[in-house]
Amino acid sequence: MNLVNLMDPQQQVSFTEAVKIGLGRNQGVFFPEKLAAIENVDALLAMPFKARSSKILQHLIGDELPSDTLDEMVNSAFNFPAPIVEVEKNTYCLELFHGPTLAFKDFGGRFMSECIGLFNQGERVTILTATSGDTGAAVAHAFYGKENVDVVILYPQGKISLAQQKLFTTLGKNIHCYAVEGSFDDCQALVKQAFLDEEVKSKLGLNSANSINISRLLAQVCYYFEAVAQLPEPQRQQVHISVPSGNFGNVCAAMIAAAIGLPVSKLSATTNQNDTVPRYIKTGNWSPNATLESLSNAMDVSKPNNWPRVESMLNTAIFNKDDFYSCSVGESRTQEVMRHINKLGYVAEPHTAIAYEGLQINKSDNETGIFLATAHPAKFKDSVEDVLEQQLDMPQVLAEALAKPCLAEVIHADYGELKSRLFEKLGS
Repeated sequence: MNLVNLMDPQQQVSFTEAVKIGLGRNQGVFFPEKLAAIENVDALLAMPFKARSSKILQHLIGDELPSDTLDEMVNSAFNFPAPIVEVEKNTYCLELFHGPTLAFKDFGGRFMSECIGLFNQGERVTILTATSGDTGAAVAHAFYGKENVDVVILYPQGKISLAQQKLFTTLGKNIHCYAVEGSFDDCQALVKQAFLDEEVKSKLGLNSANSINISRLLAQVCYYFEAVAQLPEPQRQQVHISVPSGNFGNVCAAMIAAAIGLPVSKLSATTNQNDTVPRYIKTGNWSPNATLESLSNAMDVSKPNNWPRVESMLNTAIFNKDDFYSCSVGESRTQEVMRHINKLGYVAEPHTAIAYEGLQINKSDNETGIFLATAHPAKFKDSVEDVLEQQLDMPQVLAEALAKPCLAEVIHADYGELKSRLFEKLGS
């Protein structure tokens, strides 16, 4: 698999190299040089989830990984389901919260862990990542206790739910957490600065576990095929998928799925009030505002890292611009939609509600709609209970995490401070 740095096209690397590097020169993200269609998609959709996922990843990655090795990696990483639930006629919810940390990022985090374990072959690596909510837990649990791997997680202090936070700040051992006094974009900026620092990169063996990393992105392609495979065959012809979008990695994976043959006719990348992309599509002006805090905090991102990949696919017609929609959903409307979905007999947390609303705004009557539930409602227990005025059951994994003390350290949004903490903690 040949991947190109979108900010520096002269830098071309293999899948293995891209996974190990994480972020390319000039803070560029890697993207496949070409995306070929898969033959006989109908036969692929008839396969079981894990076997199909291996075929998809083999198609994308090529011959860098032996098929039996890839089978083992997928079997280990994707050991939980991704079911669809019919919420109303021709409208389904893809539930991506059945993994160990109850969020969609378990798929990418666990597959990346398999890749790092294989590719690094005992070399020391430090995974540095920023999280707006769910990445931290998925990555922390995927790498927890792994030899020769340290994980450093930055998150905006007080701006993610307590349940999200406790899932990764209570682990200890090789998981190191810093609560940054600032926004997620501040956290992301610190990560990017670290990747530009050759001293830090070389001494700590730095890598990123954000959806910047190509291994996470490709893993996510698989569950879009799983969603369509569960639809009745007559409903597979005109599928419209709505993805709650913050950093735009998830919708990027959906576009890759469509590019290699998944029958998706339309995509909606629906944001909360942090609406940089919807405004950009409407006006042509890229003008990020200050990040606003929202009920859907995992989407509180004003400068999405994956937008260059999405825009590249739109500009090169890998995905048709006319079939790509992006709108924003405000706070009051998010709550109204949560209550509406509840009346349909389904409990949705804020991110899921935003995806549902984007689908309602953009879907045509002849299309089958799929909206994504990217996290379990209990991860946002307080806000969901407040909006719906009903009690939620607490999954055991969350109850156990909430009972443990937070081990995170508080730092300013200052790179010098972060660098000194990293060397102090992990050795200079």
